[in-house]
Amino acid sequence: MKRIVLTGGGTAGHVTPHMSLIPRLREAGYDIHYIGTERGIEHELIARIPGITYHVVKSGKLRRYFSVQNFTDPFRVIHGAFTSVALMRKLKPDVCFSKGGFVSVPVVVGAWLARVPTVCHESDITPGLANRISSLFVDRVATTFQECADALGQKATM
Repeated sequence: MKRIVLTGGGTAGHVTPHMSLIPRLREAGYDIHYIGTERGIEHELIARIPGITYHVVKSGKLRRYFSVQNFTDPFRVIHGAFTSVALMRKLKPDVCFSKGGFVSVPVVVGAWLARVPTVCHESDITPGLANRISSLFVDRVATTFQECADALGQKATM
């Protein structure tokens, strides 16, 4: 059986595309796992879908403004990446698909460290911070707009 790990979260915009993909992935015979945070919108929306195995990792928001959490969140991201490596080695997925959002960064890094092929998708005309970081670790970046593909470089495709 083929296995896929989905990730993304922080806002519903990073999660609802996965909800549209899940029925198609099931039809294609995939064993579907989702990696997200314990309290994020992704947990609320995905964990209740029957047949989806939900795994929790720690993550930190990559804020571009001053916050005390800016000092602790990098350690949460690192912890989440190591947790993701362990999950990837245990699950042995055929592919990891990221939709972006702050939770996706440690998962994508973990997949990269575990040598799991990874694709991320950016829907917007300009890439978000999480996908800009993730683009360094993924095999391909799928984009909706040429401007976004141009901004993300050689790994990006429309």
